[in-house]
Amino acid sequence: MSDVLQKLGIDTVNPGATSGGGNGWLNTGGGELTSVSPIDGKPIAAITQATADDYAMVMKKAQHAFEKWRMVPAPQRGRIVREIGEALRRYKEPLGKLVTLEMGKTIQEGYGEVQEMIDIADFAVGLSRQLHGLTMHSERPRHRMYEQWHPLGIVGVVTAFNFPVAVWSWNALIAAVCGDVVVWKPSSKTPLTAIAVQNIISPIVDEYDIDGVFNLVVGKGSDVGETMITDRRIPLISATGSTGMGRHIGETVAGRLGRTLLELGGNNAIIITKNADIPMALNATLFGAIGTTGQRCTSTRRIIIDKSIKDQFVSALIEAYKQIRIGDPQDENTIMGPVVDTGAIDAMQSAIKSAVSEGGKLLCGGERTAPDGLEGGFYVKPAIMEVANHYRTVQEETFAPLLYIIPYEDLDDAIAIHNDVPQGLSSAIFTDSITESETFLSHAGSDCGIANVNIGTSGAEIGGAFGGEKDTGGGRESGSDAWKVYMRRQTNTINWGRGLPLAQGIEFKV
Repeated sequence: MSDVLQKLGIDTVNPGATSGGGNGWLNTGGGELTSVSPIDGKPIAAITQATADDYAMVMKKAQHAFEKWRMVPAPQRGRIVREIGEALRRYKEPLGKLVTLEMGKTIQEGYGEVQEMIDIADFAVGLSRQLHGLTMHSERPRHRMYEQWHPLGIVGVVTAFNFPVAVWSWNALIAAVCGDVVVWKPSSKTPLTAIAVQNIISPIVDEYDIDGVFNLVVGKGSDVGETMITDRRIPLISATGSTGMGRHIGETVAGRLGRTLLELGGNNAIIITKNADIPMALNATLFGAIGTTGQRCTSTRRIIIDKSIKDQFVSALIEAYKQIRIGDPQDENTIMGPVVDTGAIDAMQSAIKSAVSEGGKLLCGGERTAPDGLEGGFYVKPAIMEVANHYRTVQEETFAPLLYIIPYEDLDDAIAIHNDVPQGLSSAIFTDSITESETFLSHAGSDCGIANVNIGTSGAEIGGAFGGEKDTGGGRESGSDAWKVYMRRQTNTINWGRGLPLAQGIEFKV
């Protein structure tokens, strides 16, 4: 552990957790925050949280930085992001290990999260030369119309514990090539990974004299978070977290007519038809349900399965669950590590109890476990339940490895069940029938932001726009044209003639 922290420039007791991205760490005496590893329940390191004065200093620095950064040509901004990507390549191993140590995901997923940051950096570099507008034909003679995109300003980024560094990169690196600057508030459960990222990019920030472009403020949600979302100097708040949190942020920011990009809860389902490749569907279900210990927003929560194959599939799934190696996620052989804290275990067991009281049947798992030598960690056996979709518990997202089995009669019934939840993030169908797959992807099919055929709900690629509908918040991050949310659109008209005709043929003479 100490070797990883040393490579990333983190002391056992860090002097502060507020930075403008260079070497300017602030320390004005905020309260202490201790990061605890879910692997063994032991403290990793303590940091000093930001104060109101820290936040004010960072915002002043960000405002000043934006005035200069927005005038840097976008391809030059892309060149700097490319160097950030190269730095992440060099630090992939220690940063991935720290993600595992502080958050608890398996080491392969820890490395994968950093790889996602690298991929986003590559994407952003190409994007820096493709911030295209449109040219339109004017109805007036000797007039030219076009639109262009300008940097928006300061972007406030609020990230969750489950992807403590990748989601920052989705926002910060895309926003940076767009000409924006970022103020980052990470989850209080994973502050060390955020500090590590700032340390990694610090030499690049210093080399190009861009202090204030990438800012970090670690502090309580009631202090730093609330201050950010009410701050009119921040035109866009991008937040990842629960639907309840997102609703509060959305209402608050809308009250000042600001913008939000919200990535909130998921209640993701896979429909498995009688025409499905069952072994393929089984593997997708396993990864979707237990990957990241069920703590992805895209984790598979519901299996909606044709009743004629339900018993066969569930029996195979239970046998597969018995083979899952639960333990230290730093071990390459571990399949499932811990959840983030005891609160996650309590929430999972409460959901199981509630679903049983509504008529559900627990088929396996759900009990707390303690791998040898890790008795202080936060481990639980993944659970499978047979339920009805209308149960109150099933309608809610439980951020843990809890999977619901729901049988269906026909495809219309399956799609109706699928869509009958408040959330709308990721979805999938397993079938070899083109009619079934196209129905699922049609206007009458999945109502989610992501809909897949013969792949699971979890593990989206960075090239597509990521996000969901309904209580998931409607935001889009990462690929496609998601960059537009970080910019402001401007329509321009140039009169290159000598007359002054008005639109719509209006005559105006004095």
